[in-house]
Amino acid sequence: MHSADYDLLRQLCAVRAPSGNEGPMRDFLLEYVQANMQNWKVQPQLVYGDDFQDCLILVFGKPRTAIFAHTDSIGFTVRYDNKLVQIGGPVLKTGTKLVGSDSAGEIESTVLFDEEIGLLCLDSLRQIERGTEMTFKPVWREDDEFVQCCYLDNRLGVYSALKTAETITDGAIVFSCWEEHGGGSVSYLIKYLYEQYRIRQALISDITWVTEGVHPGHGVVISMRDRSLPRRSFVNKIIGHGKESGIPYQLEVEEHGGSDGKEIQASPYPIDWIFIGAAEDHVHSPDEKVHKKDIDSMVDFYNYLMEKL
Repeated sequence: MHSADYDLLRQLCAVRAPSGNEGPMRDFLLEYVQANMQNWKVQPQLVYGDDFQDCLILVFGKPRTAIFAHTDSIGFTVRYDNKLVQIGGPVLKTGTKLVGSDSAGEIESTVLFDEEIGLLCLDSLRQIERGTEMTFKPVWREDDEFVQCCYLDNRLGVYSALKTAETITDGAIVFSCWEEHGGGSVSYLIKYLYEQYRIRQALISDITWVTEGVHPGHGVVISMRDRSLPRRSFVNKIIGHGKESGIPYQLEVEEHGGSDGKEIQASPYPIDWIFIGAAEDHVHSPDEKVHKKDIDSMVDFYNYLMEKL
């Protein structure tokens, strides 16, 4: 993989798009797709607009399988007197740099923990407008083995989907919203895909955790279960493809955690799904860290699966 590829990932990590305000990421993706799709194997149909809120669907040929990648991130909303309310589950740490903007201009401030009231607040000399969204200040770090930045969850899932888009002949890529804060968009997205195209297979392009059983540099993770239980026959089918492909992979079994898969499973449609993604250290912090070998195997495996499924 070339440095230009990682430059796209760096750009994605810098877009401010916390849950509920994914419009800036949808616009970035539209611009990127329209500028690059003439170089792809098949030019997709772009599905977006009022009926899809801030989501975007790319439809290639006659789709059988859809990739889901959520575009939102964790973050904070400014309440009153510069106090903060969490969006999703960010790591809470005094001294963390946050960025945002309100009608008075750009904001860069530091998180403080007010021991007296037990609330997070911003160390800002001015009152920031209530409702202003704040996100981690991106600091990109890269060496021979790792990339590190805030919001690799899930900008890396988006990146992998965009790289896979270059070779898809038949399939769909779905850029969804609200995943970090309870979900809500996947139910209408899956309705559209099933009713329009009878899609029955979904791959969740998201980021999981480094644990005692999942290690950096050992390949993409196929999640056999988390809080949700995908159908075992479909899990076995994907593991079979993993073995045949020769691409490095790891198997994950977790009790907690969730993804867009939980909304697919709760939908009234007979759609199989599975979570496949790279594992990261320092989850939901400004210092999320992923091994480059795992990024490579994630992109390679998605390309392989979209051809085979």
